Amino acid sequence: MKPMTSKFAIALGGTIIAGTAAAMAYSGQNLERYAHVSLKQAEAIAIRATHGRIVDEELEKEAGGTGLRYSFGVIASGHKREVGVDAKTGKVLENMKEGANPD
Repeated sequence: MKPMTSKFAIALGGTIIAGTAAAMAYSGQNLERYAHVSLKQAEAIAIRATHGRIVDEELEKEAGGTGLRYSFGVIASGHKREVGVDAKTGKVLENMKEGANPD
């Protein structure tokens, strides 16, 4: 069997990475056109607020702020936190330890 050429290995690696990115999609993508703050910006805001690691995320219509928010599940200091970032202003609307009945 021939060894893999570097071009083939690079193409294969790109396919694997692209497949992983698709698997990391979040819910609420249909609302992105209404957001003034990008997902990446909102992620950075949530991480700054908690100094944690994001484990789930969604964009949703919800009361409070401008009515459109990114909601993040963040692991920080061994606890899961719920962080809400307004998708139009970037303001942190919620930053609290997740309770026994997460939404």
